[in-house]
Amino acid sequence: MLRRRSHFFVLIDNALSVKAEKEEEQKEEEPTASPFEEYLQTLLQLKTTSADQFDNLEKHTQWGIEFVEKYNKFVKERSEIEINYAKQIRNLSKKYQPKKNSREEEESKFSFCRAFFTTLNELNDYAGQHEVIAENLTSQIFVELTRYLQELKAERKTHFHDGRKAQQYIESSWKQLESCKRRFERDCKEADRAQQYFEKMDADINVTKADVEKRGLNKARQQAQMRHQMASDSKGDYSSYLQKFNQEQNDHYHTIIPNIFQKLQDMEEKRIERIGACMKTFAEVDRQVLPIVGKCLDGMTTAAESIEPKTDSQQVVESYKSGFEPPSDVEFEDYGQAMKRTVSENSLSNAKEGKEKPAGKSKPKLWPFIKNKNKGSGPEDFSHLPPEQRRKKLQGKIDDLNKDIHKEMDQRDALTKMKDVYIKNPQMGDPTSVDPRLTEIAQNIEKLQAEVQKFEGWLAEVEERMPSKSDSHRRSGLYETQSNIAVSNNCAQDRERPLSSPDGSYTEEQNTETQVKANINPTPNPNTIPTTMPDDEEFDDDDEPLATIGTCKALYPFEGHNEGTIAVAEGELLYVIEEDKGDGWTRVRRNQDEEGYVPTSYIEVNLEPNAKGAMTYI
Repeated sequence: MLRRRSHFFVLIDNALSVKAEKEEEQKEEEPTASPFEEYLQTLLQLKTTSADQFDNLEKHTQWGIEFVEKYNKFVKERSEIEINYAKQIRNLSKKYQPKKNSREEEESKFSFCRAFFTTLNELNDYAGQHEVIAENLTSQIFVELTRYLQELKAERKTHFHDGRKAQQYIESSWKQLESCKRRFERDCKEADRAQQYFEKMDADINVTKADVEKRGLNKARQQAQMRHQMASDSKGDYSSYLQKFNQEQNDHYHTIIPNIFQKLQDMEEKRIERIGACMKTFAEVDRQVLPIVGKCLDGMTTAAESIEPKTDSQQVVESYKSGFEPPSDVEFEDYGQAMKRTVSENSLSNAKEGKEKPAGKSKPKLWPFIKNKNKGSGPEDFSHLPPEQRRKKLQGKIDDLNKDIHKEMDQRDALTKMKDVYIKNPQMGDPTSVDPRLTEIAQNIEKLQAEVQKFEGWLAEVEERMPSKSDSHRRSGLYETQSNIAVSNNCAQDRERPLSSPDGSYTEEQNTETQVKANINPTPNPNTIPTTMPDDEEFDDDDEPLATIGTCKALYPFEGHNEGTIAVAEGELLYVIEEDKGDGWTRVRRNQDEEGYVPTSYIEVNLEPNAKGAMTYI
């Protein structure tokens, strides 16, 4: 009875133990939040927050780089605008620059035209300053920002790479820690089950020794011990790795990540500072050229203030002055008498009749109303122009020819020196190689001198026909030149003029010709003579001869083909009776019957101390 009762209790105990195991299994299946699990949840939240911060920083820094690229593009486009603007200004200035023709040369004598040309030149310099702005914007901002952008992108990439690497490492460590924890937990549960199973078998009082061997009680004991050992090892591993993870986590959140965030912050501050410096340079580039731009504008203002309306209007008067005499009054014609039409002495058809007409002058005309029918280039002697205009044209032509003669003579002198060098140093060149060019230059000079002779003849004709000698003298002062160029004897022959009166006076018309002053080089070329002769007055043989005022010695022979001149031989001694009055001629006497003019540059003059203007000409 007792045995059955004990067996009944055993069955009850077994049922209770099975129920307890089921309850424990159900408890294991239900989620329970242990302190460790709560810690892991907190850690997961931190990791998520850290990842979110990296994403936010990555977006912000990328936007900062895009802003730098946008500003750099803005600077580039501004530079292109400055270049295009400067190009357009230069083209505009070039378009309105004076052309190389006679019309532009005539315009340049007016002050308002010169002011406009100055404005164009200043505008060209103004365009150059805009080119400087474009160049400085490109070199000081665009190029530097382009290089900085590459560095900024590389630095940003490095910082985020380090951050992701640190984040991946701490996540990997956390996964290993969780694995150790789960292994330790599993081993503990296995050890508990093995221990319970062993205790259950050991508590059965009905189990005989044979049943113990048969049912593996010893094996259950060994299994429980082994499970306890495994749980103990797992606990040690878990404890050790937990300590390591805590250290790594501390370093991660207190050292590594803060350092990376600080580097990103420094990078962002440098980017903002760099943008500010570029914006300041953007303004300074314009400020640097302001002084020069101001000078350009001052130059334009000065040019505008230099305009002289009265002077310009007087230039027009001088340019278009005709030189014609005003027409005489129109007389009343009485048709009540004879049917035959009579004409007044001062009428247009018979002007100033009864008075001696100057040679070459036509009857008076209503010159203010006459139009030039010849609108082409006109004849070579400009005979289609009014007297004053013709005189100016002829004088200008003579000046141009004299300049051409100067150039040819300069070339001749240079080639002559070259030939002398070749003669002294044959290894440098053949002396005969320059002879063809010298011959060509000599022919050119001869042609130009012939042209000068021709135009001087026409000029003399115009000056003889000018209406008023006083006006002619006044106008000649505007165009008188002091040319040192000498022409050949043939030039002087074409402009033959009688000598002045015995008293040494000259007519005022002589002043309209080109004057050659007495300041000629000490060693003149004996093949050249002055270009002018004394005036158109003849000697009066009835007057007493002029008194001697000094002596002279001929330095070169002079043939004296022109009327009023006298031939002299080299070294000949003569008496000076009239000194050079600025026309390049000195009046000398050989004896009581022979006297005339010789070029001042051909003689050495020694005036007496008491003579007027006493000096020595060499």
